[in-house]
Amino acid sequence: MAGRSVRPSTHDDVRIPPLGLPGSLLIPANATGVVVFAHGSGSSRFSPRNQYVAKALREAGLGTLLFDLLSEEEEAVRAHVFDIDLLADRLSAATAWLAKQPDAAGLPVGLFGASTGAAAALVAAARADIYRAVVSRGGRPDLAGDALPLVAAPTLLIVGGHDYEVLDLNREALARMKCPKELSVVPGATHLFEEAGALDIVIDLARAWFLRHLTGPGKKG
Repeated sequence: MAGRSVRPSTHDDVRIPPLGLPGSLLIPANATGVVVFAHGSGSSRFSPRNQYVAKALREAGLGTLLFDLLSEEEEAVRAHVFDIDLLADRLSAATAWLAKQPDAAGLPVGLFGASTGAAAALVAAARADIYRAVVSRGGRPDLAGDALPLVAAPTLLIVGGHDYEVLDLNREALARMKCPKELSVVPGATHLFEEAGALDIVIDLARAWFLRHLTGPGKKG
Protein backbone atom coordinates (compact mmCIF):
# COMPACT_ATOMS: atom_id res chain seq x y z
CA MET A 1 0.00 0.00 0.00
CA ALA A 2 3.02 2.24 0.00
CA GLY A 3 3.24 5.11 -2.40
CA ARG A 4 -0.18 6.66 -1.83
CA SER A 5 -0.22 10.37 -2.59
CA VAL A 6 -0.92 12.93 0.11
CA ARG A 7 -3.09 15.89 -0.78
CA PRO A 8 -1.46 19.34 -0.86
CA SER A 9 -0.66 20.43 2.68
CA THR A 10 -3.30 23.13 2.89
CA HIS A 11 -4.35 21.49 6.14
CA ASP A 12 -0.87 20.51 7.30
CA ASP A 13 -0.28 23.20 9.93
CA VAL A 14 -3.52 23.72 11.80
CA ARG A 15 -4.82 25.24 15.00
CA ILE A 16 -7.30 23.30 17.10
CA PRO A 17 -10.00 25.37 18.84
CA PRO A 18 -10.85 26.64 21.33
CA LEU A 19 -7.25 27.31 22.45
CA GLY A 20 -5.61 27.28 19.04
CA LEU A 21 -3.43 24.28 19.89
CA PRO A 22 -0.97 23.59 17.05
CA GLY A 23 -1.28 20.43 15.00
CA SER A 24 -0.64 18.70 11.71
CA LEU A 25 -3.46 17.25 9.60
CA LEU A 26 -2.63 15.23 6.49
CA ILE A 27 -5.24 13.35 4.47
CA PRO A 28 -4.11 11.00 1.66
CA ALA A 29 -6.09 10.90 -1.54
CA ASN A 30 -8.99 8.44 -1.31
CA ALA A 31 -8.53 8.07 2.44
CA THR A 32 -10.72 5.45 4.12
CA GLY A 33 -10.48 6.98 7.60
CA VAL A 34 -8.55 9.36 9.82
CA VAL A 35 -6.64 8.67 13.04
CA VAL A 36 -6.28 11.24 15.82
CA PHE A 37 -3.12 10.82 17.87
CA ALA A 38 -2.85 11.40 21.63
CA HIS A 39 0.75 11.63 22.80
CA GLY A 40 1.94 10.70 26.26
CA SER A 41 3.18 12.81 29.14
CA GLY A 42 6.29 14.83 28.40
CA SER A 43 5.80 14.46 24.66
CA SER A 44 4.22 16.51 21.86
CA ARG A 45 2.93 16.28 18.31
CA PHE A 46 6.58 15.92 17.28
CA SER A 47 6.99 12.57 19.06
CA PRO A 48 9.31 10.64 16.71
CA ARG A 49 7.55 7.37 17.45
CA ASN A 50 4.08 8.74 16.74
CA GLN A 51 5.38 10.54 13.65
CA TYR A 52 6.81 7.24 12.41
CA VAL A 53 3.53 5.43 12.98
CA ALA A 54 1.52 8.25 11.41
CA LYS A 55 3.61 8.18 8.24
CA ALA A 56 2.98 4.45 7.84
CA LEU A 57 -0.76 4.91 8.37
CA ARG A 58 -0.89 7.59 5.69
CA GLU A 59 0.90 5.27 3.29
CA ALA A 60 -1.89 2.79 3.99
CA GLY A 61 -4.53 5.35 3.02
CA LEU A 62 -5.46 6.75 6.43
CA GLY A 63 -5.44 10.42 7.36
CA THR A 64 -3.66 11.52 10.53
CA LEU A 65 -4.08 14.39 12.98
CA LEU A 66 -1.28 15.01 15.47
CA PHE A 67 -1.63 17.97 17.81
CA ASP A 68 -0.43 19.25 21.15
CA LEU A 69 -2.92 18.36 23.85
CA LEU A 70 -1.77 21.19 26.11
CA SER A 71 -0.59 24.75 25.65
CA GLU A 72 2.96 25.67 26.70
CA GLU A 73 1.59 27.29 29.84
CA GLU A 74 -0.42 24.21 30.73
CA GLU A 75 2.52 21.89 30.19
CA ALA A 76 4.41 23.78 32.88
CA VAL A 77 1.85 22.58 35.42
CA ARG A 78 2.61 18.92 36.04
CA ALA A 79 -0.91 18.17 37.25
CA HIS A 80 -2.26 19.03 33.80
CA VAL A 81 0.00 16.46 32.16
CA PHE A 82 -1.77 13.72 34.11
CA ASP A 83 -5.27 15.23 34.00
CA ILE A 84 -6.89 12.51 31.90
CA ASP A 85 -10.28 14.20 31.79
CA LEU A 86 -8.70 17.41 30.49
CA LEU A 87 -6.75 15.52 27.84
CA ALA A 88 -9.91 13.67 26.81
CA ASP A 89 -11.69 17.04 26.49
CA ARG A 90 -8.98 18.13 24.05
CA LEU A 91 -9.41 14.98 21.97
CA SER A 92 -13.17 15.51 21.84
CA ALA A 93 -12.70 19.13 20.75
CA ALA A 94 -10.20 18.10 18.08
CA THR A 95 -12.59 15.46 16.75
CA ALA A 96 -15.44 17.97 16.58
CA TRP A 97 -13.17 20.37 14.67
CA LEU A 98 -11.98 17.56 12.39
CA ALA A 99 -15.54 16.71 11.37
CA LYS A 100 -15.89 20.22 9.91
CA GLN A 101 -12.78 20.01 7.71
CA PRO A 102 -13.65 19.41 4.03
CA ASP A 103 -11.05 16.67 3.47
CA ALA A 104 -11.99 14.80 6.65
CA ALA A 105 -15.75 15.27 6.88
CA GLY A 106 -17.55 11.94 6.78
CA LEU A 107 -14.45 9.83 7.33
CA PRO A 108 -14.54 7.23 10.13
CA VAL A 109 -12.36 8.33 13.05
CA GLY A 110 -9.96 6.26 15.13
CA LEU A 111 -7.76 7.14 18.10
CA PHE A 112 -4.12 6.20 18.64
CA GLY A 113 -2.89 6.84 22.17
CA ALA A 114 0.49 6.40 23.83
CA SER A 115 1.19 6.30 27.57
CA THR A 116 -1.22 8.70 29.34
CA GLY A 117 -2.62 9.63 25.93
CA ALA A 118 -4.06 6.14 25.67
CA ALA A 119 -6.10 6.71 28.82
CA ALA A 120 -7.36 10.00 27.41
CA ALA A 121 -8.30 8.25 24.16
CA LEU A 122 -10.32 5.65 26.05
CA VAL A 123 -12.11 8.26 28.15
CA ALA A 124 -12.98 10.21 24.99
CA ALA A 125 -14.23 6.99 23.37
CA ALA A 126 -16.33 6.21 26.43
CA ARG A 127 -18.04 9.60 26.19
CA ALA A 128 -19.11 9.35 22.55
CA ASP A 129 -19.77 6.62 20.01
CA ILE A 130 -18.22 8.56 17.12
CA TYR A 131 -14.95 6.65 17.32
CA ARG A 132 -14.68 3.48 15.28
CA ALA A 133 -11.44 2.10 16.74
CA VAL A 134 -8.83 2.73 19.42
CA VAL A 135 -5.20 1.61 19.52
CA SER A 136 -2.98 1.99 22.59
CA ARG A 137 0.82 1.83 22.31
CA GLY A 138 2.56 1.24 25.61
CA GLY A 139 -0.46 2.88 27.15
CA ARG A 140 -1.85 3.32 30.63
CA PRO A 141 -5.47 2.30 30.04
CA ASP A 142 -5.82 1.74 33.77
CA LEU A 143 -5.83 5.52 34.19
CA ALA A 144 -9.14 5.61 32.31
CA GLY A 145 -10.69 4.11 35.43
CA ASP A 146 -14.47 3.72 35.41
CA ALA A 147 -14.63 4.75 31.75
CA LEU A 148 -13.20 1.40 30.65
CA PRO A 149 -16.46 -0.61 30.69
CA LEU A 150 -18.18 2.21 28.78
CA VAL A 151 -15.89 2.09 25.74
CA ALA A 152 -17.74 0.67 22.74
CA ALA A 153 -15.08 1.12 20.05
CA PRO A 154 -12.99 -1.95 19.21
CA THR A 155 -9.77 -1.50 21.15
CA LEU A 156 -6.28 -2.91 20.61
CA LEU A 157 -3.75 -2.69 23.44
CA ILE A 158 -0.11 -3.08 22.32
CA VAL A 159 2.50 -3.58 25.02
CA GLY A 160 6.15 -4.55 25.08
CA GLY A 161 6.85 -8.00 26.47
CA HIS A 162 9.56 -6.58 28.73
CA ASP A 163 7.42 -3.65 29.91
CA TYR A 164 6.36 -5.81 32.83
CA GLU A 165 4.47 -3.39 35.07
CA VAL A 166 2.60 -1.75 32.20
CA LEU A 167 1.78 -5.17 30.76
CA ASP A 168 0.13 -6.17 34.04
CA LEU A 169 -1.84 -2.92 34.09
CA ASN A 170 -3.01 -3.52 30.52
CA ARG A 171 -4.16 -7.03 31.35
CA GLU A 172 -6.18 -5.70 34.28
CA ALA A 173 -7.69 -2.95 32.12
CA LEU A 174 -8.54 -5.42 29.35
CA ALA A 175 -10.51 -7.52 31.82
CA ARG A 176 -12.68 -4.51 32.66
CA MET A 177 -13.49 -3.65 29.06
CA LYS A 178 -16.64 -4.96 27.39
CA CYS A 179 -16.01 -3.84 23.80
CA PRO A 180 -14.32 -5.97 21.12
CA LYS A 181 -10.76 -6.01 22.41
CA GLU A 182 -7.34 -7.55 21.99
CA LEU A 183 -4.00 -7.39 23.76
CA SER A 184 -0.93 -7.79 21.58
CA VAL A 185 2.45 -8.28 23.24
CA VAL A 186 5.57 -7.39 21.27
CA PRO A 187 8.26 -9.90 22.34
CA GLY A 188 11.38 -8.39 23.87
CA ALA A 189 10.15 -4.79 23.61
CA THR A 190 10.34 -2.29 26.45
CA HIS A 191 8.13 0.72 27.12
CA LEU A 192 9.29 2.93 24.23
CA PHE A 193 9.65 0.10 21.68
CA GLU A 194 13.21 1.21 20.95
CA GLU A 195 14.42 -2.30 20.16
CA ALA A 196 15.20 -3.13 16.54
CA GLY A 197 11.99 -3.87 14.64
CA ALA A 198 9.71 -3.35 17.66
CA LEU A 199 8.03 -0.21 16.39
CA ASP A 200 7.53 -1.80 12.99
CA ILE A 201 5.55 -4.56 14.69
CA VAL A 202 3.45 -1.87 16.38
CA ILE A 203 2.81 -0.33 12.97
CA ASP A 204 1.75 -3.66 11.47
CA LEU A 205 -0.68 -4.28 14.32
CA ALA A 206 -2.12 -0.76 14.40
CA ARG A 207 -2.45 -0.51 10.64
CA ALA A 208 -4.33 -3.82 10.41
CA TRP A 209 -6.63 -2.81 13.28
CA PHE A 210 -7.52 0.55 11.78
CA LEU A 211 -7.97 -0.78 8.25
CA ARG A 212 -10.25 -3.48 9.65
CA HIS A 213 -12.46 -1.11 11.62
CA LEU A 214 -12.32 2.21 9.77
CA THR A 215 -14.32 0.89 6.83
CA GLY A 216 -17.94 0.19 6.00
CA PRO A 217 -20.81 2.57 6.94
CA GLY A 218 -19.51 6.05 7.60
CA LYS A 219 -16.80 5.83 4.97
CA LYS A 220 -16.46 9.03 3.00
CA GLY A 221 -17.81 8.98 -0.52
